[in-house]
Amino acid sequence: MRNWWLWAWTIGCFGCGMLGGTLAVSRWSDHGLVLGSTVLALAVLLLGWGWWRELRATRRRELQRRRRPRIVCIGGGTGLSVVLRGLKEFDVDLTAVVTVADDGGSSGRLRSDLAMPPPGDIRNCLVALADTEPLLERLLQFRFPAGEGLAGHSFGNLFLAAMTHIMGDFESAIRETSRVLAVRGRVLPAVREDVVLRAVLADGSVVQGESHIPRAGQRIERVELVPDTAEPLPEVLDAVQAADAIVVGPGSLYTSVLPNLLVRGLAAAVAASPAKKIYVCNVMTQPGETDSLSAAEHVEVIYRHVGMRLFDYILVNASPLPPAALAQYQAQGAYPVRVDIEALHRLGLRVIARDFVHYATYARHDSRLIAEQIVSLIGFERPDNGRAEGRG
Repeated sequence: MRNWWLWAWTIGCFGCGMLGGTLAVSRWSDHGLVLGSTVLALAVLLLGWGWWRELRATRRRELQRRRRPRIVCIGGGTGLSVVLRGLKEFDVDLTAVVTVADDGGSSGRLRSDLAMPPPGDIRNCLVALADTEPLLERLLQFRFPAGEGLAGHSFGNLFLAAMTHIMGDFESAIRETSRVLAVRGRVLPAVREDVVLRAVLADGSVVQGESHIPRAGQRIERVELVPDTAEPLPEVLDAVQAADAIVVGPGSLYTSVLPNLLVRGLAAAVAASPAKKIYVCNVMTQPGETDSLSAAEHVEVIYRHVGMRLFDYILVNASPLPPAALAQYQAQGAYPVRVDIEALHRLGLRVIARDFVHYATYARHDSRLIAEQIVSLIGFERPDNGRAEGRG
């Protein structure tokens, strides 16, 4: 009864007609009066019911309009923290899903010595989302330059290691650290289990360990998680299902992005989610991982690994880098990712090509521009006062 007002009008007119006909023939029939009055009462009740439903629907739409959009960001490394740093300036419900396959540097040493998940990428995301003083951020990112057993460790990694010991598990340590740092959002490890990343190279050889893969010196055929039975946290699946937008990348394709999507059931959950799925493509190729890969080939690698299509949109940088920056990267064997728009369209993607780069020492995505583009895709804009507010 979606056209409740039409039904009420029809029934009301019918009831009035019956009453009018009864009065016109000057026969005050009890039966006619009762029937006409009943029909009129039914019309009034139907109108009241319809108005109540309309008010309820209006209130529901208003609550939906006021609800903070839910955004899930999946990845690792510095790329994910760049996106989070921009998105936290909007009034959105943020969840970061972070890879825990790192085995190099400070994270790898803590993982080996203390039998805990690698904290480095988690730390970067917590710092990016923290509402803290700049000095505290510098403290958490501080890396000890010397000292037996301390050299190379970051203070933030040691802090998370201590919190894990105090709280009894890594998830509780992240949750309590988030509270201490007034983090705007949630940071979740992709899995609870201890997982290792393994790569099969073009010559059939196998390299194990995230930090060793880019140094193998051969084209990567595929990467795998060991064990392959690791499942995502229930909170991760809940966040993906409830999301308005799911953002994957930027970050190292084989060692930051894919380790999350290879967790059993996570890619399928992303594909099934009603959210808008957005892939943020890297600005530069990465030596040892994505040499010469175009933007479309980045996506094809992901689809080949997960066995399904995932994304609705791809964000690619369309502005050239300064010649000095290009020379700096070319000396390291890195080049701008080629944007092959027609190939991306054939993959069913909507391409958003803009100047997304901020260049200082390195060419990084501009966190503000990326965040503005993401929230605009879900109908969300920044108000004049600098904080964010939903617009229907």
